Amino acid sequence: MVNGSVLVAVREDPLGRGVGGDQLRRIGKELEERGLEVRWARTVEAACAALTTEAGLTAAVVAWDLPSETGTAADGQGAAVLRQISRRFKDLPVFVLMSDTADLGLDRLPLWVAEIAVGYIWPLEDTPSFIAGRVSTAARAYADAVLPPFFKALRRFDDAHEYSWHTPAHSGGVAFLKSPVGRAFFDYYGERLFRTDLSISVEELGSLFEHSGPIGEAERNAARIFGAERTYFVLHGDSTANRMVGHYSVTDDEIALVDRNCHKSVLHGLVISGARPVYLVPTRNGYGLAGPLPATETGPAAVSARIAAHPLTPGAVSPEAQYAVITNSTYDGLCYDTVQTARALAPSTPRLHFDEAWFAYARFHPLYAGRYGMAVGPDTFEGDERPTVFSTQSTHKLLAALSQTAMVHVNSSPRAPVEHHGFNEAFMMHGTTSALYPAIASLDVSAAMMDGPQGEWLVNEAVTEAIRFRQAVVRTGRRIVAAGDRPAWFFGVWQPESVTDPADGTSVPLADASPALLASDPRCWELDPEAEWHGFSGLSRGQCLLDPIKVTLTCPGVDATGRADSWGIPARILTAYLARRGIVVEKTDTYTTLVLFSMGITKGKWGTLMDALMDFKALHDADTPLRQVLPDLVERHPRRYGRTTLRGLCQEMHEHLTRAELIDALDTAFQQPPVPVVPPQQCYRQLIRGGTERLPLAAAAGRVAAAMVTVTPPGIPVLMPGEALGASDGPVLRYLRALEAFDRVFPGFHSEAHGVSIDPDTGDYLIECVREDVQAGW
Repeated sequence: MVNGSVLVAVREDPLGRGVGGDQLRRIGKELEERGLEVRWARTVEAACAALTTEAGLTAAVVAWDLPSETGTAADGQGAAVLRQISRRFKDLPVFVLMSDTADLGLDRLPLWVAEIAVGYIWPLEDTPSFIAGRVSTAARAYADAVLPPFFKALRRFDDAHEYSWHTPAHSGGVAFLKSPVGRAFFDYYGERLFRTDLSISVEELGSLFEHSGPIGEAERNAARIFGAERTYFVLHGDSTANRMVGHYSVTDDEIALVDRNCHKSVLHGLVISGARPVYLVPTRNGYGLAGPLPATETGPAAVSARIAAHPLTPGAVSPEAQYAVITNSTYDGLCYDTVQTARALAPSTPRLHFDEAWFAYARFHPLYAGRYGMAVGPDTFEGDERPTVFSTQSTHKLLAALSQTAMVHVNSSPRAPVEHHGFNEAFMMHGTTSALYPAIASLDVSAAMMDGPQGEWLVNEAVTEAIRFRQAVVRTGRRIVAAGDRPAWFFGVWQPESVTDPADGTSVPLADASPALLASDPRCWELDPEAEWHGFSGLSRGQCLLDPIKVTLTCPGVDATGRADSWGIPARILTAYLARRGIVVEKTDTYTTLVLFSMGITKGKWGTLMDALMDFKALHDADTPLRQVLPDLVERHPRRYGRTTLRGLCQEMHEHLTRAELIDALDTAFQQPPVPVVPPQQCYRQLIRGGTERLPLAAAAGRVAAAMVTVTPPGIPVLMPGEALGASDGPVLRYLRALEAFDRVFPGFHSEAHGVSIDPDTGDYLIECVREDVQAGW
């Protein structure tokens, strides 16, 4: 018996009369008796629809003369189905059903058919039992082969039904059955989860630390799929992966080049390693979005000058950087030409780390060719200048894996070879000795899902749906103008306004371009250095591409160049409304909102978002009382918002943001980084040994920060440990005071500021600073 399903795409009706229909019906019955569910399709369109929706197929039988809904049966129309199978599945066994009456031999079939088919069937020439046996045997072999190494071994172990004599103590879930609340927990998740939650003592499943057995095999399989020399499975997320790589790549008092637009886990790696960071500052635009590092800042002369001018580098063991880390893609979907970037930084560092937490899918779609870390290999460099490249990926974020799962991919170079046993020490320092086997299995499966043509198919669906949503937002504005019966549409999308059609070289509005073109031609999404729409300066041609699946919705009030309008709709109010509708966005900045299109996005899902945007506009146009739009907010702060309307709140907040020049303050704070005084590790030492104190902003001028301050939005560290807060009217304190004032004026819309505590009595921001007596000793 084999569990699975088989697509049988045939011309004849298996329920109809006639010899052909009778024979097909008997074949179908034989397949079902062998445990296969039969999906019948009688047209090209029905078969293609089944291929789109049925991921559980284990075999297919396709008639060469399959008819189309728009025409009659004809030799060769089954070719469309065969081609879709080759694009959708890797190694799915396909049998071509030949007509017993047509004069068509195998020598008249196109040669490519033989590359797809595993066999041919003339239904009247063999018994139904024999034909079904051929199909079921192939289906069984496929169903077994499709499972990746660790998941296959885990299933085999689970099916053995052996007693557990090791941790965890729930012993396959039995312990939960001895308690009412435990039983509720067991019933909620089901027995299989607990039976596969095993100890590292299970030798036949291998070791995560020794990278042996099925776990090691799964990591090697993932390395092949992701184009890496070596891959490591990491639990506890990309944050742990970043700390691992940083801890391995740079040591005490060595120089690290660090993208200022980095995740806080990168800083944690620097604290642990004792490195001296030299920050590379990215561009910013009028929305406050972080752009790429300017091309002029990554060349060897610029990097050398930055290192030489840095206050901390005189104490470094060497003037050469040992490690560089860059965020790719950025939170807002900007991805580098990694080969170009690696060539620029190669003279300055032997190790280059791309933090690709949100970019694990890039290798599997041609749109991102050459824009992910593992694209940097021996064939991309001449001579021995190629740096070792690390790529850390949060596999669970935009691939199908369980939360907290991540991977480290490595392409080592002779210049700075990664010796496995050395790296494994860092791996073991940061990894857990109590691995969750279902999480490891999800890493194994997520890699296997991307193997072969199915990987491109899955990513292309997300890309295509994102493009359709982008176009729908723009077209909605046109429809409202054409109707002429309501105020204009005010939402937009941060994207190129037009693209070039390669067929004739004409410029086409992006909203009118073919989705197939937009999903296949990277030039449609490259940031032209001369274009205004992105708002960044200092770009080189081809350096940066906007990832279409990361969609930034824009609200009125300011544009990408920083020009402010007299009226506006701050994005925080929009996202508060969306949250009430059950729509949680990924990130909210002052006038922009980021939504992600993953493999789980459907037309129904983004259609719901479009409906919510339309409803918000109608409520704004009608100047609806806020108690009807955000009743929970009004209930929490009745005196502040009880008499306010939606439009009134939008305008009041916009005017406050304009007066406070919040975006300008943010831009200045990031473009003029604080002066570093000591390496981050020294501040951490003071933090845990009582050498720090919490101060309000009014008393923080001239002091040294003891902890990182990261404000969300935009989610980028504004202050690193060991950096001076500067003058009272300097960039950092000016920005933090503007946020503090905003929180007081608009309760319920506060920023999430990591590293900042709030005085419950005064509402003052409190910053962890090094004590004056300690600071004086430096």
